[in-house]
Amino acid sequence: MATGKINVSVENIFPLIKKFLYSDHEIFLRELISNATDATLKLKHLTSIGEAKVEYGNPVIEIKVDKEGKKIHIIDQGLGMTADEVEKYINQVAFSGAEEFLDKYKDSAKDSGIIGHFGLGFYSAFMVAEKVEIITKSFKDEPAAHWTCDGSPNFTLEAADKTDRGTEIILHVAEDSTEFLEEGKISELLNKYNKFMPVPIKFGMRTETLPKPEDAKEEDPAPTQEVDNIINNPNPAWTKAPADLKEEDYKGFYRELYPMQFEEPLFNIHLNVDYPFNLTGILYFPKLTNDLNVQKDRIQLYQNQVFVTDNVEGIVPEFLTMLRGVIDSPDIPLNVSRSYLQADGAVKKISSYISKKVADKLASLYKNNREDFEAKWNDIKIVIEYGMLSDDKFFDKADKFALYPTVDGAFYTFEELQEKLKATQTDKDNKLVLLYASDKEAQHSYIEAAKAKGYEVLLLDSPIISHLMQKLETSKENISFARVDADHIDNLIKKDEEQISKLSEEEKEALKKELEETITNKSFTVQLEAMDSAASPFTITEPEFMRRMKEMQQTGGGGGMFGMGNMPEMYNLIVNTNHALVSEILNADAPETKQRLINQSLDLARLSKGLLKGEELTNFIKRSYEMVK
Repeated sequence: MATGKINVSVENIFPLIKKFLYSDHEIFLRELISNATDATLKLKHLTSIGEAKVEYGNPVIEIKVDKEGKKIHIIDQGLGMTADEVEKYINQVAFSGAEEFLDKYKDSAKDSGIIGHFGLGFYSAFMVAEKVEIITKSFKDEPAAHWTCDGSPNFTLEAADKTDRGTEIILHVAEDSTEFLEEGKISELLNKYNKFMPVPIKFGMRTETLPKPEDAKEEDPAPTQEVDNIINNPNPAWTKAPADLKEEDYKGFYRELYPMQFEEPLFNIHLNVDYPFNLTGILYFPKLTNDLNVQKDRIQLYQNQVFVTDNVEGIVPEFLTMLRGVIDSPDIPLNVSRSYLQADGAVKKISSYISKKVADKLASLYKNNREDFEAKWNDIKIVIEYGMLSDDKFFDKADKFALYPTVDGAFYTFEELQEKLKATQTDKDNKLVLLYASDKEAQHSYIEAAKAKGYEVLLLDSPIISHLMQKLETSKENISFARVDADHIDNLIKKDEEQISKLSEEEKEALKKELEETITNKSFTVQLEAMDSAASPFTITEPEFMRRMKEMQQTGGGGGMFGMGNMPEMYNLIVNTNHALVSEILNADAPETKQRLINQSLDLARLSKGLLKGEELTNFIKRSYEMVK
């Protein structure tokens, strides 16, 4: 029997591994199964080129839990190791970079959780085990070996009587890690990290129902048998060529990834590139809501079919983190800090490639079936608008297929809008004015007023639309956006026939003085305008710029970006001098009658704008009932 000391200068390496990586200690199983998978696939390669003169067969990796004995067994049928190889790969190579690892990565190791890439994958076993054994038999015609280590730098290495090829690792679980002796916990980890490993993984047995014999009676129970419980899918959809998959295959894989998601995805994008980097995967567009936060972190990142993380920030463009699916790449440096990752050239190329593929797919869907694209627009618009706002290259592509729906359900591209409205919706400076509503119900009266004048009203209701409009107005010439309840549209739109006021200049001055004396709320600026007599007598609008800045503050842009702090409440009270009620106010004999008509009309306008609330709303309702009586 040989004894010795592991060649490592940092004597307390094991406690340090456990300390630095404690928050990720569950990854020990992933690392050990990854090693078993490597050993199995290496044997497959050697047998295929004739270097290993053995039968490859149908190997599996088996996980066993001995709760009573406090042990976990990981057993493979891979190429195994000789005693010399154990000495080389376990006692020397794995620790050659240990000191450098601890010096360089002691701060980021907690976050990375990927210790296998430092050559320390096997030693993750000591995060949960107080003693580890390796019993291994090489595919070569050499004796089996038995290695034992108790978590100190001391080990023993002796011959073993194992006769079948492969490696068995036995973890003697420490007292502070007995949760990993629960079958439910192991199942959870296998499902999380090893669901798509390329070698079948067996964990326990399951009961399978067999067909009834022909002579069986109806009341006889169907026969059953115990079969190996294989917990993974070694050939997931993303590892196959797109030409070999049908639409149902993609939907089936989506259900496999998200078994609790009942809605089907809208469409998918298959990623498959091997130069200048290696990347495969499938991304799905789900139905999305306006809540950006709850939909993030649904894309799973794999490295050679081993689950790594579902936080793909820095690898996938931020606007696409609301998608779902899988990305698998061996070229992503997973063992470094996120700041390094975001600065890495290869990662930037991957991110750019994914953005381009998504844009190309969307352009293809728009071109080949615009009707279907329009039907899906409300479910995908938030991603496209977010992408246009945050990624200039995506903006250039998306500008050709991004849609602008109207309140009546028609859809236009920006180019189509310009062509349609250039003769009817321009201001005095010949700038195209795009009217829009953000809430069809709340702004209904304003929408109807605009439509009555023959104006087209868009429906732009995503939470980031204020930011995107700002970018569109900056990047395009001679256009502006105006919400239907902001800065009264007759100030913005060039009219063929100007309305003439029925009031004289003296009457207008008297009316404005009466209004300003009666309206004590100084948030309102009174503006007299000659409009169609059928238009509302009082209309409240909000300066477009001020309102948009407030919206941008609320979605993380206005205050911090422009240093404005809390924006004040500012409104315009547009008074239609041609309305009969306005004449009645002006001609009323009793001062209290004038005040009552002004306050009631103002409150009706505030109610229409959604500004009348609380005690003021209660008082308005009481006053209205009194007037009805």
